[in-house]
This record gives sequence, structure tokens and C-alpha cells, in this order.
Amino acid sequence: MKQFIDFIPLLLFFIVFKLDPRAVEFAGHSFEVGGIFSATAMLIISSVVVYGALFIHQRKLEKGQWLTLLACLVFGGLTLAFHSETFLKWKAPVVNWLFALAFTGSHFIGDRVLIKRIMGHAISLPEAVWTRLNVAWIAFFLFCGAANLFVAFTFQEIWVDFKVFGSLGMTVLFLVGQGVYLSRHLHDSDPTTPKPED
Repeated sequence: MKQFIDFIPLLLFFIVFKLDPRAVEFAGHSFEVGGIFSATAMLIISSVVVYGALFIHQRKLEKGQWLTLLACLVFGGLTLAFHSETFLKWKAPVVNWLFALAFTGSHFIGDRVLIKRIMGHAISLPEAVWTRLNVAWIAFFLFCGAANLFVAFTFQEIWVDFKVFGSLGMTVLFLVGQGVYLSRHLHDSDPTTPKPED
């Protein structure tokens, strides 16, 4: 469920982006709703609300959530400040590649790879499986970053659709694949499961 919380602001971003541009009066001021810039404002506001609510509820945010929120504020803020969607197009690639860097660094820093630190409390797996799983996450984040960058600057008419539904689709497919992979290896660490004789 945690993986999909990040998509709430994205979905709101998509909805506002798809609205026909119109002027809306609020508190004596006129605001334009619809299009990339009002959608960016919605992305920033909804990210602050969603992660703020999580912080109040959990008394903390995970590092990945802090990174996502910070990237939203920085790239979204630059998009609005310079009135250029180019900054927002770089958000997804940069965030994905930073995640890939963090997962890569965990092979060299600390006593456990990052995926084991995240999931190790819930399941027990052989070290080789944790390592392969961590490498899979690195490849996933590298691919997602490259795919987002390619679509954003090559197919500009669909990049917002891809940013929302392409990213969601890739995440769902990867998590399903991870589940299938884990189901094949969970018995390796279960002492109650009889092992075949050599």
C-alpha cells in the first residue's frame, strides 16, 4: 500500500492537467485552473498535504518519502517560478536515479543491502536472494528514470499520461514480478519446509 501513496498527488496532478483551462475566483483572486502550471501547483499542494498527514499519523516519513516531497517542491517550484515545464520533466528521472544510487550504495555502505533493510523485518531470505532483489530494484529505477526522460522529451504530447499511468503500470508489473520471484524463494529460509535430499 505504501508504494501507491506516492501516486495520490500524481493522480490529482493528472486530473487538473486534463481540465479545460478556465479562470476560477477564490477569496477575491482569480486563478487559472487546467493545464501544466495549475496541475504543478496541485502536485505541490497535494504532496505537502499527503506527506504532512503521513508525518502527523506516523510521527515520521521514510527517506524515500522525504526525497519525493523535496523533489516535488524543488522541481515543481522551479516550474512555476520560471514558467517552464522542462524542470518538472526532470523530476521523475532524477528521483528514480537517486533511488537507484541509494540501492547501489547499500552494496558498499552498511551491513545490509537496502531492500533487506526495508523488507527484512517481514520476511527472511538467503543473502544471495536479497542481493539479487536489490540489483533488480537498481535496474528498475534506472529503467524508470530513462523511460520517463525519453518520453518527456520525445513524445511531449503524452508525457503527462506516461508520467502517471506509465509509472504506475511499471511499478505494478515490477511488484508482481517481485512477488513471483519471492514466492519461489521463501521456502529456502523456512525451517519447517522439508528440503529434498541431495
